[in-house]
Amino acid sequence: MGTMQLQLHPTLLPPSSTFRPKSIRSSNDRQALFSRIAPVYDNLNDLLSLGQHRIWKRMAVSWTGVKMGDRVLDVCCGSGDLSFLLSEKVGSDGKVTGLDFSRDQLLIASSRQHSKKHFRNIEWVEGDALNLPFDDGWFDAITMGYGLRNVVDKHKAMQEILRVLKAGSSVSILDFNKSNDSLTSSITEWMIDNVVVPVASGYGLSEEYKYLKSSIREFLTGKELEKLALKVGFSTARHYEISGGLMGCLVAKR
Repeated sequence: MGTMQLQLHPTLLPPSSTFRPKSIRSSNDRQALFSRIAPVYDNLNDLLSLGQHRIWKRMAVSWTGVKMGDRVLDVCCGSGDLSFLLSEKVGSDGKVTGLDFSRDQLLIASSRQHSKKHFRNIEWVEGDALNLPFDDGWFDAITMGYGLRNVVDKHKAMQEILRVLKAGSSVSILDFNKSNDSLTSSITEWMIDNVVVPVASGYGLSEEYKYLKSSIREFLTGKELEKLALKVGFSTARHYEISGGLMGCLVAKR
């Protein structure tokens, strides 16, 4: 199978608006934010997690139950880390689709793919997580890494994931954990203020990463995520806390 082409839709290109950290509300604002951080996104992930994000992502992929020959989707794929892990799991007879609303992130993902010969089963699609451009019941497994927290309508996003997932198949959603434990929440906020933002400022992105704390505050707890998944129609849902409760992964089966 040859390398798939990156599909770009001009109507979805990120706007050239000025960043306003207190008004990251619309999908256009969020699209612009992730396009701006795209060039340094991978380096920052490694620095800020001390490389641990690679372990978390392998765990998320494993929880989907993906197997050789499967057709799988990575929603909000960013620069492609989960997509590449899925590619290894499904093999040459499988198919991976990485979808994101940031063309800049997708271009980086595509360039990474070309540098590694064995990732020839991935197609990159620019699209909206709230309106997935796929048929009902199309995928054997779905992943979403650090994406659900950033969509403007989490209920709709979960409905769309459910719609395109085959019966009996699972989605694995990795993200920061909004903990009910005050100590864990305090540690997370301390790390953002004293580690994440200062490091990001070295890349000229301090304002962009200040958004992270507010997005976690507005996110759902593990129990709330489980309730959301069941409400939209998943048959089972379980949220796992990892890395001392700083991260979490929702695993839901259709």
